[in-house]
Amino acid sequence: MNTLRNKVQLIGNLGNDPEIINLESGKTLAKFTLATNESYKNSQGEKVTDTQWHNIVAWGKTAQIVEKYVAKGKEVAIEGKLTTRSWEDKDGMKRYITEVVCSELLMLGK
Repeated sequence: MNTLRNKVQLIGNLGNDPEIINLESGKTLAKFTLATNESYKNSQGEKVTDTQWHNIVAWGKTAQIVEKYVAKGKEVAIEGKLTTRSWEDKDGMKRYITEVVCSELLMLGK
């Protein structure tokens, strides 16, 4: 059960081309957004689609696969863990971001 403590699985479409960063240490980082959609009928019987956006980061070999094969609009399934980090912006305000650190990637669709 310990492996289920912080596990996220998402299927969605990339909202933009991945941003690839090659660090001085030799590591590769890929950042992208993933849109997940949920459809339901409202009280008037109309179909409504709710889109949620997720910030995804991938490291190492996974980032290299993202760089080579994944682009805006592509459908992927990812598995990873949630992380939150903080920083100070230029005005001295503390900012936070929650991201999914991707450990597994599966390319779907065509």
